[in-house]
Amino acid sequence: MSFIETDEQKQLRAAVAKLAAKYNYRDYVSAKARRNEPLDELWDEAGKLGFLGVNLPEEYGGGGAGIYELALVMEELAAQGAGLLLMVVSPAICGTIITKYGTEEQKQYWLTRLADGSSKMVFGITEPDAGSNSHNITTTARRDGGDWILNGRKIFISGVDQAEAVLIVSRTEDSKTGKLKPALFIVPTDTPGFEKNRQEMDIIEPDNQFTLFLDDVRLPGTALVGQEDAAIAQLFAGLNPERIMGAAMAVGMGRYAIDRAVEYARERQVWKTPIAAHQGISHPLAQVKIELELAKLMMQKAAVLYDSGDDFGAAEAANMAKYAAAEASIKALDQSIQTHGGSGLTADIGLAGMLGAARIARVAPVSREMILNFVSQHSLGLPKSY
Repeated sequence: MSFIETDEQKQLRAAVAKLAAKYNYRDYVSAKARRNEPLDELWDEAGKLGFLGVNLPEEYGGGGAGIYELALVMEELAAQGAGLLLMVVSPAICGTIITKYGTEEQKQYWLTRLADGSSKMVFGITEPDAGSNSHNITTTARRDGGDWILNGRKIFISGVDQAEAVLIVSRTEDSKTGKLKPALFIVPTDTPGFEKNRQEMDIIEPDNQFTLFLDDVRLPGTALVGQEDAAIAQLFAGLNPERIMGAAMAVGMGRYAIDRAVEYARERQVWKTPIAAHQGISHPLAQVKIELELAKLMMQKAAVLYDSGDDFGAAEAANMAKYAAAEASIKALDQSIQTHGGSGLTADIGLAGMLGAARIARVAPVSREMILNFVSQHSLGLPKSY
C-alpha cells in the first residue's frame, strides 16, 4: 500500500486546484450559499473536465480510476472552500452502487450522465423514526404484477431539487422484522406520488435538505437496483465511499481555514512584528496542521483499501478517517477565526459563516458516536453497546 501519488494523480490534483481557485469561497461560493443557490457553474465545469466521474468506468464515460481519485477531487475543491456536497451522493454512492449492481440498461442511462455531471442522483436512506438505526427503516416496497409500489418517508435528503432521481433504500414488504435486507430503487423525482418538502436549516449552505413522502409510488421492475432482499453488503458498497468523501470534504475545508489563518497571521502586525511570530498564534495552527495531515492519511488509507477490494478494512479506515477529519476540520476553522480576532467574525472574511457547514461532519453522514460504537465493537472487540 502506497500513498505516494502518481504523476497522473498529481496532475489531477493540480488541475482541480486551478478550477477551485476560479470558484473560491470568497468570490463565488459565499454569496451563492447565503442565497441557498446550488453551485451550478462549478458543477457544470467540473463535469465537462471529467472530474465528477473520475471514479466511474471508462466504458460509460468515466475516468476509470477509483474512490481515491474522486476523494482527491473533493479535497482540492474544498481546499478553496468550494466542496460539492452532491459529489458524495451522485458519483460516489449512487454511481458506485449502480456500477457494481446495476443492470446494463441502468449503467448505460445513468452512469454516462453521472459521469459528465449532466444529471444528478441523490440518496435516500434516513428516516425520522429510524435515525441511526437503519435496520428500523419502514419504507416498504411490494410487488404489483411486474411493478413495485413504494410507501414511506425520508428526511434530511440533500439536493433533491437538483436531482433527476433519488436512489431510495427500502425493504421488501415481507421483511418488516429482523435485520435490514435493503431493496434499492431508482425513483425519478417527477414520479406520481413522490413529494418533496424543503426543510428549513439554520446553516449557510448552497444545497437544500428535504423531507420526502412516497405515497403509492409505482415503479417499473427495471427501477430495482441489484437483487430484491439484497445482502447488506450491497448497501455498504455505497456507504464506505460516502464516509471517505465526507472525510475528504472535511480535510479540504480544514486546509482552507488554515490557509486563511496563515495569510492573515503573516500580514497582521501588532507591536511592530507579524502576529505569526508569536507562539500563541503559530503553535495552535501547527497542531491543527498535524491533525489534518493525520486525518488525510487515514482517508487515503481508506480509499486505497476500498479500491483494492478490501471492504472490511476500508470500513474501519473510512469510519476512522471521517471521525478524525471532522474533528480536525472544526478545530481548524475555530482556530482560524481565533487567529483573525474580531475580523474572523465578519462577513468579509467569511469564516464564521462556514461554522455550521463544518459542524455537519460530526453528525452526518454518520455521527461520531456511531463511529465510536463501530470502532469499539469491530476494532477493539468490545461488547456491542446498542
